[in-house]
Amino acid sequence: MLGPFSRRLYLRIWLATVGGVLVFALVVGWAWRIAAEHNAQNLNAPPPRELQITDAQGAPLLQGLASREPGPWENGVTYQIEASDGRSYTLRMAPRARPAGGGPRGHRDGPFWLAPPYGFLWILTLVGLAVTLGVFPIIKKLLLRLERLQRSVQRFGEGDLSVRVPEQGHDEVAQLARQFNAAAARVQALVQSHKSLLANASHELRSPLARIRMGLALLRDGAANPGTHEELQRNIAELDQLVDEILLASRLDAGAQNIGTVELVDLVGLAAEECARVDAELDIEEGAAIPELRGIVKLLRRAVRNLLENARRYSQGRITLQLTHTGRMVELRVSDHGPGVPAAQRERIFEPFYRLPGASERSGGVGLGLALVRSIAERHGGRVRCEDRPDGARGASFVLQLPLDGMR
Repeated sequence: MLGPFSRRLYLRIWLATVGGVLVFALVVGWAWRIAAEHNAQNLNAPPPRELQITDAQGAPLLQGLASREPGPWENGVTYQIEASDGRSYTLRMAPRARPAGGGPRGHRDGPFWLAPPYGFLWILTLVGLAVTLGVFPIIKKLLLRLERLQRSVQRFGEGDLSVRVPEQGHDEVAQLARQFNAAAARVQALVQSHKSLLANASHELRSPLARIRMGLALLRDGAANPGTHEELQRNIAELDQLVDEILLASRLDAGAQNIGTVELVDLVGLAAEECARVDAELDIEEGAAIPELRGIVKLLRRAVRNLLENARRYSQGRITLQLTHTGRMVELRVSDHGPGVPAAQRERIFEPFYRLPGASERSGGVGLGLALVRSIAERHGGRVRCEDRPDGARGASFVLQLPLDGMR
């Protein structure tokens, strides 16, 4: 019997409302009854009052205190008079003719349940019944959104990640629906990202593994050439880099908190070290001071290294890394002399495993480098973009902007 009431929120709210109305009616009825009994006592035993009877000329004939004796209406009214000379008198008044439909002071003929205070209790009963019947459909309608939210959460938990809740109104239920939709979209995007990462990783892993297998077969058959060992080493290094980038991309997408320690990073020294690795030119305006920024050293190093290696892979000339400081932002610009990036592809190149048409056969690179740069930039509260070289020459510029206090 209690099962449906414990499982339905709108029923519990409705019962609480009805219970509150009933308690209110009982308390008001009890207070009304106490007040009616008190008034009745005051009417039946009023305090004594001074009485004076005079003749036609105004001379006093009788003077004293008159007290009304309680008695039923049918016996009329009786006054006991104590004169000033010590004598006692009795004054009886016949009952007043009853007006049609009732008596004095609100007394009415009829059933006792209509007389005060019972008549007021009946009014409260009718009001409570009206409230009980009236609030039920209102509460039921208000809580239909909670039922829809509950069904959506259940479907989401069963694996339907595309389910969403209608966002109606601006109250707490609407806010909860918006928060659920945002969380569901984030979870769906994360799951799809991991599925795509797994599918692309399995595809990319096959190439170096196949080359390694072929090299081992040549070594076993004695048909290996002098460069076979170097080829195997290069494929193993590519495989190791791919696994490392896949693990880092997965942890960044999942929002892992233990990737590294947040500290002050000397971006100038870091950029100089990475430029020396790929023989790139570091360009800092003379006299410009590049302040340290808060971040994770190994992530920022990976971002700078990926930008420089990407430029080295496609550039046919000098590579330049330019550092500038404006306000609370540090800008790192890597410019190359490669084929450039078409405007329509400048956003897609930051997607995991995406490579420009015709670039999949180039040596090195699996399409994760720039995706990692974007994830690292966002992790530090920054952003990265691709644009034409500012001098109008052939090639591309990758601009990484990082706030000085992007991480706490």
